[in-house]
Amino acid sequence: MMSTKKDMIERQLKKRGIEDQAVISAMQEVDRRLFVPDDEKDKAYEDSPLPIGKSQTISQPYIVAYMAQVLELKDSDKVLEVGTGCGYNAAVLSRLAKQIYSVEIIEWLADLAKENLEKTDYDNIETRHADGYEGWPEEAPFDAIQLTAAPKKIPETLKKQLKIGGKLLAPVGTASQKLILIERLEEDKFKEETLLMVRFVPMTGRAQED
Repeated sequence: MMSTKKDMIERQLKKRGIEDQAVISAMQEVDRRLFVPDDEKDKAYEDSPLPIGKSQTISQPYIVAYMAQVLELKDSDKVLEVGTGCGYNAAVLSRLAKQIYSVEIIEWLADLAKENLEKTDYDNIETRHADGYEGWPEEAPFDAIQLTAAPKKIPETLKKQLKIGGKLLAPVGTASQKLILIERLEEDKFKEETLLMVRFVPMTGRAQED
């Protein structure tokens, strides 16, 4: 049976502990159907990642909501996303924060995200085709940084672009990945916490050299 958006919100999110009302509203507002290929639209609200072409995927709705909830974004926050993908995650974050800067290393994906985001009327998302390892230095520091691809370890370049008090959330690892939350406590002091096991595409580009 085809999942509806109501199923997605009630069963996949609320029943699994997504209780931040702003996150639930963002997931309700942003239509996942706009971000999946035509031949996957009938599966848009399913409880799973979906293929978007060339071995790339759109994340499972629960993971998108979970990561957004963990970041505890405020509507005054400036957020860096590394790995725009099809643009869905950036769209959800844009309903929770003031401005989203999103970097995508794969050119056709960066173009796809731009095209998908233009179907929305969200005007607080900037995208760029570049290696996310470098972040977006001219807009740093950020209140929050979120990676949607997994490096072997979190790039120091990104940690340095985090505000003091800011949070960085990333899947880390190769075969086995952990979702790690880092908080910048002082200039050179970070607190790190492992949240759960996840599976994301590997971060490519310079991150592979680390």
